[in-house]
Amino acid sequence: MLRIFTETPSDTHEVEYLYDLCFAPGRTALSSYRLRDGVEPVGPLCRIARDEYDVLAGAIRFWPIRVGPAGHRALLLGPVAVHPTHQGEGLGALLITEGVERARELGWERILLVGDAPYYNRFGFEHDIAEAVDFPPPTNPARILARELVPGAMEGVGGLVRRWED
Repeated sequence: MLRIFTETPSDTHEVEYLYDLCFAPGRTALSSYRLRDGVEPVGPLCRIARDEYDVLAGAIRFWPIRVGPAGHRALLLGPVAVHPTHQGEGLGALLITEGVERARELGWERILLVGDAPYYNRFGFEHDIAEAVDFPPPTNPARILARELVPGAMEGVGGLVRRWED
């Protein structure tokens, strides 16, 4: 039985270890990590899952970002990771679905990510509505996906994604 909690500072080391386990060692060299540098994630949206032995089974984080010269507010989803012993159980889907709904409840209008469309399309993320959005290089433009939490929230949103504080 899995239990979902809001990530706390005491979970940070375990979450980072899980990300290291699930992703390539050079994950922090990705351009999306430059958008996270020195920026606090959106705490209420950062969730972890623990199994019946209290072992970390999964984690998801969301980060505030700005898009284009108008500075449109958005969330950057990721990373989301599931421990190999729990993959295939639907935990990643649960964390994403819950995170998207909580983001809507908190008043966010749009979420962006860089990822695989075949996986994220089932959660409502689309490439077409993100075509005017650019991430810092090197980012494959075909992997930029967005989800509107409010109808029309991506209309007129375009340009370079930047850190929240910039």
